[in-house]
Amino acid sequence: MKKRIQPNQIIQKKATNTPITMLTAYDYSQALILDEMGIDIVLVGDSLGNVFAGHENTLPVTMENMIYHTQAVARGSKNSLILADMPFLSYQISCEQAKTNAGRLIQDGGAQAVKIEVTNSSLNYIKDIIDMGIAVVGHIGFTPQSVYKLGGYKVQGKTEKESDMIINTAKRLEALGCFAIILEMVPANLAKIISEILTIPTIGIGAGSSCDGQVLVTNDLLGFSDKFTPKFVKKYANLNKTIKKAIREFKDEVEKKSFPGKEHSF
Repeated sequence: MKKRIQPNQIIQKKATNTPITMLTAYDYSQALILDEMGIDIVLVGDSLGNVFAGHENTLPVTMENMIYHTQAVARGSKNSLILADMPFLSYQISCEQAKTNAGRLIQDGGAQAVKIEVTNSSLNYIKDIIDMGIAVVGHIGFTPQSVYKLGGYKVQGKTEKESDMIINTAKRLEALGCFAIILEMVPANLAKIISEILTIPTIGIGAGSSCDGQVLVTNDLLGFSDKFTPKFVKKYANLNKTIKKAIREFKDEVEKKSFPGKEHSF
């Protein structure tokens, strides 16, 4: 049996110029497949608020939600590094709260690392979480938990002032001890600059091809929905169409009494 991927191996991938793969999972079945296919990092994202629960954004997701879904993913994943999101209101109030909730995702959830959307307050707590022995990934650029403050789903770092701020934050996260950084919805040239400056890996989502790795929401990649798809998503399958076809055939066969047949009966 292969040993589970560790944070230091993710850093080593950058050193050897080996691209890093990351995809989301919210349940056992997804995790099982991603693990079997050799995905480096399985992200239990608070995007489950949108994808799994049908909320407008990630803000309603709670620690209890994250622990439950991380546990399910941990049962299906044996080789990938399991990275769990710190949801809204789980780390912004105090350092003690941030440390406790990060610890819960590791101890109760079964994650090997946590991801934190970086704000001024969370920057102050990240080192304390790392000093506890917890591996941390910083998330900068567009941060979904700040969607209202940012005025919607908008590319970040388009002005010189914004890009300088993102570069400085990335440098600080490396200095604090993060083992990787997610760059979401930033200009490709900015992501390239950050990736060249840092010795820790950058993982992009809507950040161009120069990052050290890429992440997508698995449901988007598989084409589960026929609704709006962000520009940065490539649909590698159209399961929405395939699933509807299968369900339509089931419905028709049941209504025509052609299912179940003799081969499906005892």
